[in-house]
Amino acid sequence: MITFTTVFVILFFIFVLQGIWLFISELAGKDLDTFTIVKFLSFYAPTIVPLVLPLSVLLAGIMTFGSFAENYEFAAMKSSGISLQRAMKMLTYAIILLSLVSFVFANNVIPESQYRFLNLRKTIVQQKPAMAIAQGQFNTIGNISIKVEKKSGENGNELENVTMHVKGQQNTNSANTVIKAKRGLLRSEKNSNYLQLQLFDGNYYENILPKDFKERKKVPFVKSSFKEYILNIDLSKLNSSDNNTDEITSEKMLNIYELSYTIDSLQTNYNKDVVSFSDNILQRSNFSIGNSIENPENKTLEDVLKQHNPKDRKRILEIAKNNITSTQFSIQNNKNDLLNKQKNINSHWIVYHEKFMIAYSCLLMFFIGAPLGAIIRKGGIGLPIVFAVIIFIAYHFMNVFGRKLAQEAAIPPFLGTWLASIVLTPLAITLTYRATNDIGIMISFDWLIDPIKKIFSKLNKNSNTNNDTTQHTT
Repeated sequence: MITFTTVFVILFFIFVLQGIWLFISELAGKDLDTFTIVKFLSFYAPTIVPLVLPLSVLLAGIMTFGSFAENYEFAAMKSSGISLQRAMKMLTYAIILLSLVSFVFANNVIPESQYRFLNLRKTIVQQKPAMAIAQGQFNTIGNISIKVEKKSGENGNELENVTMHVKGQQNTNSANTVIKAKRGLLRSEKNSNYLQLQLFDGNYYENILPKDFKERKKVPFVKSSFKEYILNIDLSKLNSSDNNTDEITSEKMLNIYELSYTIDSLQTNYNKDVVSFSDNILQRSNFSIGNSIENPENKTLEDVLKQHNPKDRKRILEIAKNNITSTQFSIQNNKNDLLNKQKNINSHWIVYHEKFMIAYSCLLMFFIGAPLGAIIRKGGIGLPIVFAVIIFIAYHFMNVFGRKLAQEAAIPPFLGTWLASIVLTPLAITLTYRATNDIGIMISFDWLIDPIKKIFSKLNKNSNTNNDTTQHTT
């Protein structure tokens, strides 16, 4: 228990420091008081428990049982008639209890901390809008990057020499936009999720992407100047840049019951959209009446066109081409919309399964760490840390990889969330079986070495045969 607590506290402190590094852009240079920073980190801290807890169980299991084996305490237990299974019995009950506590923690504490964490970030910006923008560096808010050379005023909401880069939206002809202004003013209402940025005496540059590729070589752009320009910034996208950190989303603030209700509603709406989309395509193509009214005799396209003069034929073909293009565009847009909705459903399913996976991961890491420590017979902080880090990196990599695939709808959410556990469960069973039966780990490379030995033996025989033939000839 002491070993587990010590390992958990140390790892927890390390991951909290990592969290400070991730959010350093929100904490540094914004005149936040110590109490606000402590609240900020305390609301963030529960979110790292699912990452720290399995690693702590794994490392504590390897260290404890490795120390027992290294000091021949297991040998003393076996001589007294106490098997390894009996020695692990009470610890197994303790780990099961820890798994239940971790599930309750993931289902109740983490959603609440996520909710308070996001609201604290919004409250900070609403009370002091200038805190959303650090002086002298680019700050990312959604698809906007903004830099301010100097802030002044009572709350730092008066800006000087503002430079903004706005990324172009998809399905538009704009690539990106650059806005420069001599002065700016930040405003925010108390219950609003938007931050208003009022710019004065500036210029507006926008790159244009023509549909014609030949025109793109000319690199066209739009330039204009303004006396006053107002821009509303969505605070829900605060500092959500394209990095590897997970963006705080609403599904992480829900418990099991709320997730089930939300997933059911999203799936019902998704099914309705699929049916509506199919009906719209059928009505657009007039497929149901095309064969029965316009072409009752099932004539071919050439037969139908022969009934019209060349001018009408050309017009009919152009109309048909435009209809096909419009239908393809509609299909593509609806396909993208349905894909985004499916990804949203998958994200909710992933959070749903993660709450159970956190509990199972504690059991899994215990039945990997404890038998492995008994087999390698090494305690302390040397070799056990090496084994623990290797196993946990593999587990975490498979977990992240599976979750990303599930979010992109490449694999089912259940498989993506449980991929790492499914892969490592046979390892836990094998290690537990070998440790309880005192078999140990025997790694044989005969399947690789034997073919190489055979090749070298044949080469030696051939060389000896050639030498004997040469000597006989001589």
